Amino acid sequence: MAITYKDAGVDIDAGNALIDRIKPLARAATRAEVLDGIGGFAGLCALPGGYRDPVLVSGTDGVGTKLKVAFATGRHDTVGIDLVAMCANDIAVVGAEPLLFLDYFATGRLDPDVGEAVIAGVAEGCRRAGCALLGGETAELPGMYADGEYDLAGFCVGVVDRGAIRDGRSLAAGDVLLGLASSGIHSNGLSLARRALLDELGLSYDDRPDELGGASVADALLEPTRIYARALVGIRDQFKAAAHITGGGLVDNPPRMLRDDSLAVRLVPASWPVPPVFDLIASAGVETDEMRRTFNLGLGMVVAVAPERADAVAGALAAAGERVYRVGAIVPRDGGPAVRFAP
Repeated sequence: MAITYKDAGVDIDAGNALIDRIKPLARAATRAEVLDGIGGFAGLCALPGGYRDPVLVSGTDGVGTKLKVAFATGRHDTVGIDLVAMCANDIAVVGAEPLLFLDYFATGRLDPDVGEAVIAGVAEGCRRAGCALLGGETAELPGMYADGEYDLAGFCVGVVDRGAIRDGRSLAAGDVLLGLASSGIHSNGLSLARRALLDELGLSYDDRPDELGGASVADALLEPTRIYARALVGIRDQFKAAAHITGGGLVDNPPRMLRDDSLAVRLVPASWPVPPVFDLIASAGVETDEMRRTFNLGLGMVVAVAPERADAVAGALAAAGERVYRVGAIVPRDGGPAVRFAP
């Protein structure tokens, strides 16, 4: 008896149907520089004009165990935004304008409805970041993933003039740190968050504890990562360095701005509001030091600016739609840790 690829678990027709659904999504997330996108063997994109000495900047990331929340709740329309955010925010810290994005979507059995929801989120993330969804790969891998599960990876390329790269080399003691509010947990620490909320506190994804102000646990965990790329590009000639607060939280990420081991980052936790989901997680028994090293605690991006520019930059970021707080300063290291927290 003859067997087919579909018998082995790979449905080529489902893959082609998904590509047909993705094409209009990609057309809505494009740029004038795109020459050819979804459907060919490769995407083509020209460099935008206005750059004298352009440097390409690239980044890659995933969504992590936040996907487990999507699987458990059947809500797949926001994790694609997270995927773009994690990549676009990373390249924006050096002043790069996100130019194009590629995704990799792998699953054991392709469900076109789920795939379309995921890629619709990717397209929306690209729209928010100002980059083009230039292409991607959908892989149906029977036996690799549990039924109903998938994995995501993303790849972002941006451009910046060589002389405009923000690498922290000009940082000095006294520079002001501006914090941009996060939208919540973003896409880091979800393993600890799920352990605390579901296992330790005994909550379900549908529960709406008073601390969340009417939102469900799923709402709080799936709130998509805020994309700061457009805001940072708008002030890239005015800041010295920036740190995207991802894995490693407020302990490991801000010091990545520093190029000089004589300097340190001083943060003042009382200077910004902490979203209630973090207080709820902490109530399960997660200590302060662990919270700080795992989560963003309400700051998705930290930007370093010269003190005389702080008010103007804060105003420009606010005009771009960001909630901005003065959260600390660059200080002398004096033999101490690279990041310290004011009492």
